[in-house]
Amino acid sequence: MSDGILGKVVVITGASSGLGEAAARLLAAQGARLVLAARRAERLQSLIKALTADGGQALAVTTDVADRGQVQALVDGAVKAFGRVDVMLNNAGVMPQSLLERLKVDEWDRMIDVNIKGVLYGIAAALPVMKAQSSGHFINVSSVAGHRVGPGSTVYAATKFAVRALSEGLRQEVKPYNIRTTVISPGAVATELPDSVSDPDAAARIEKFYADVAIPASSFARAVKFAIEQPEDVDINEILFRPTRQDY
Repeated sequence: MSDGILGKVVVITGASSGLGEAAARLLAAQGARLVLAARRAERLQSLIKALTADGGQALAVTTDVADRGQVQALVDGAVKAFGRVDVMLNNAGVMPQSLLERLKVDEWDRMIDVNIKGVLYGIAAALPVMKAQSSGHFINVSSVAGHRVGPGSTVYAATKFAVRALSEGLRQEVKPYNIRTTVISPGAVATELPDSVSDPDAAARIEKFYADVAIPASSFARAVKFAIEQPEDVDINEILFRPTRQDY
């Protein structure tokens, strides 16, 4: 176990699969106390059962991050259960890519609601708690798409560029409160994220790309672990990683 993680209270959104689930499993093994959030209650409960069977401390809170009240209830539940919040991992995201000319405006709205507002709601809920503690750590999940834009990824990339901007502004503002901030930008990682792509052309392209280059979600979990376990005077602000074979 890592002394830098042991006993820390970590809230993870989008924890029912993929990046969030992988982070939860690794952090539980390191002795973190977890509060896991996602919309799929049955998947969350199955994960909680597995983690607690292995001796971990974890609870589930069914949460849609696009609903500010639900995110507030998530953080309130963490404080009620464990007395504090040490890490807020704003991980929930969706990626229904398509060309702008397809005019999938409902999907644009959903990406804005989940990928941007969901992060903001996580910050709004946890920041007062961390200020009162004079400690804490926000980890916000961007993407390689938050560093470069390609055809079909325009709106998704815009939301992930926004996550990086929010994270940098947050970093500057929370210095008086001893709060750390990290933005993690993964490349192609094998998760259910491509399943949200409804456009047939984009779906076929992404399916082939992920089949060729994607790496396991454990790669993301290790990045989270690295950021959290640093000494309190070390603030890892940004991690950008890709599969070795990914060329952009």
